[in-house]
Amino acid sequence: MAYLSHGRVLAFAHRGGAYHPEIEGLENTLAAFRHAVELGYTYLETDVHVTKDGALLAFHDHVLDRVTDRMGSIADLTLSEIREARIAGREEIPTFGQLLESFPDAFFNIDIKGPGAAAVLADVIRAHELWDRVLVGSFSPARIREFRRLTDGRVPTAAHVWEILAFRFLPSAPLADRLAGRHFVAFQIPHRRYGLRVVTPGLVRRAHATGKQVHVWTVDDPDEMRLLLDLGVDGLFTDRTDLLKDVLLARGQWQ
Repeated sequence: MAYLSHGRVLAFAHRGGAYHPEIEGLENTLAAFRHAVELGYTYLETDVHVTKDGALLAFHDHVLDRVTDRMGSIADLTLSEIREARIAGREEIPTFGQLLESFPDAFFNIDIKGPGAAAVLADVIRAHELWDRVLVGSFSPARIREFRRLTDGRVPTAAHVWEILAFRFLPSAPLADRLAGRHFVAFQIPHRRYGLRVVTPGLVRRAHATGKQVHVWTVDDPDEMRLLLDLGVDGLFTDRTDLLKDVLLARGQWQ
């Protein structure tokens, strides 16, 4: 599988590296992703939403309000209306198609957000034959199940929340192992959540024993990066693309 290269650490530029000092405030823009690619990142993380007229946007929030100079719900606006919005007063919101055109050698980690996005993303992947250039996940079990059905299991996906919880809390038994072998290639999880440590040495060992990778989001502290790398995780998402690159270079793990 081209997306997942075993034996290396995957460095994901989360929203293009949202908190890198040089591009802070420009998350999920072509400028941010270009900055990450120029740093040497080949794995780009983005979220996708669908506009009122069916365009697939690379954007995190359901509404424009937080990061642009306009307001409103993406699902209620057309692409031409959204084209008028500017991130940090200057950058357009890109479509996912623009990312594909601008970064033809990049791999994409995609989080499905919003109603209708699973079907539109499946169509885009099919049209561009992106089977091995994307890994798709979602916080919504219903959306990721829909996406898996629409793509006939041809696209690698991350475990959804119920699959993660079952694997994390079921005893190491045939049921958990069968679950891990069914629908996904990676656990994409936080290091800690609600005071609970999610990424443990045992979870990493069990995931690897069933052939699954462990990718951790969103890690911006170098000490935490080193701790997780020492546990053997396979990938890290970061908003601080500069710091993660420095850590991996120092460890001889930057590729």
